[in-house]
Amino acid sequence: MTKAKARHILFSSKEKCEEVKKQIESGKSFAEMAKLHSSCPSGRSGGDLGEFSPGEMVPEFDKVVFSAEVGKVHGPVKTGFGYHLIEILSRG
Repeated sequence: MTKAKARHILFSSKEKCEEVKKQIESGKSFAEMAKLHSSCPSGRSGGDLGEFSPGEMVPEFDKVVFSAEVGKVHGPVKTGFGYHLIEILSRG
């Protein structure tokens, strides 16, 4: 079965999510931005979600992780939790 490794940053607002994405795209560390801005407990570990299979995350999150380009930052992705930036580390 396919598995993926990803990390994310969770925001309550789309605007803040977009603002931080621009900072990451201009060279800021994803992990450092997760520690500073994520409202998810995973922020303390740089947003690391470890390895997971399809169906373990909410559908909107799964769709991105299991179909979008690996190694890029995707988002904002809206779920019931808020707005996510998602970095896909590996998939296979």
